[in-house]
Amino acid sequence: MNQPPPYLHWAFIQISLPNLVLILVMLGLFAVGLVLPLPGRRHRRRAYQEPVADLDLDPPPSPRDQAPEPPAPGERSWTSAVSRLLVRELPLKHLLADREPAYVGSWMYVFGVVTIAALVWVVASGVVLVIFGPQWWQVSPQGHFVNSIHFWSVQMFFIFMVLHLWGQYFAAGWREGRAGTWMIGLVVFLVSVVTAFTGYLVQQNFDSQWIALNAKDSVNATGVGAFFNVLNFGQMYGLHVLLFPIVVTLLIVVHVVQVRRRGVVKPIERRAGS
Repeated sequence: MNQPPPYLHWAFIQISLPNLVLILVMLGLFAVGLVLPLPGRRHRRRAYQEPVADLDLDPPPSPRDQAPEPPAPGERSWTSAVSRLLVRELPLKHLLADREPAYVGSWMYVFGVVTIAALVWVVASGVVLVIFGPQWWQVSPQGHFVNSIHFWSVQMFFIFMVLHLWGQYFAAGWREGRAGTWMIGLVVFLVSVVTAFTGYLVQQNFDSQWIALNAKDSVNATGVGAFFNVLNFGQMYGLHVLLFPIVVTLLIVVHVVQVRRRGVVKPIERRAGS
C-alpha cells in the first residue's frame, strides 16, 4: 500500500496494474455469476418452485387500494398513527420471509449480500483505526495490518456492489414499482465513491498528498471548493469517519427494507417466438 504501483500504457490510456487486475476480476465474476448455478440448487429447486402468490410475497396493498381503518377512541396520537403505518407498510411476513421464489437463487443477489458483509468489515476496521489514530496505522505493524484490512474490505465492497448494480441493471430491477429501490442503490454507490475519496485523502502518506493536490483544482472548478476543501485534513477526516459512513449505512438499511417490502423483481419474460 505504501509503494507506488506499476502502470501500463496503451496510447492515451494509463492504468495501474492493481486496478486493471481488479477490473478483470470483476468482469470475470460477473460472467461466472450469469451462468453458474448456486451450490445445491438442484436439491432445493422442488421446494422453491411455488409461485410468488402462494408464498404470499406480493407487495402490500397501497393505501389507495384499501380504506383506512378509523382510529379507536384514545388512539389518535402520533405514536399510534406511526405504529399503524409501520404495520401496514412493513409487515413482518415480508421483512422476515422464510421462503423465496426460485428466481431469487441467483449469484446477483449473493453479490449484494457480500457487499453488506464487506461493509461490516469496513466499519469494524475503521473503528479500530479511528481509536488508535494516524500515527498507529502508519508506523506500527499492527496498524499496517488493520489498515490493509480496511483497504481491501473497501475494494471488496466496491467490487461486489458494482457487480450487484450491473446485474440489477441488466435485469431492469426498477420494474413493477421498484424505481425507488433502484435509485437508492445508485445513490449508495455515488456516496460510497465520495466516501472512498475522502478515505484516500486521510491516509497521510505521499499518495494522499498527491491526490489532494491534484484534486483541489477540479473540486474548486465545480464550485464546491469553499465547502469541501480537500487540503483540510480535519474536514476530510471528520467527513470520512462520521458523516459519510452513517449516510451509506442508513441508505443500505433503507434499500434492504425496500427489497424486503416489495420483493425481488421477477425475471424478464421471453416473448412468444423469441
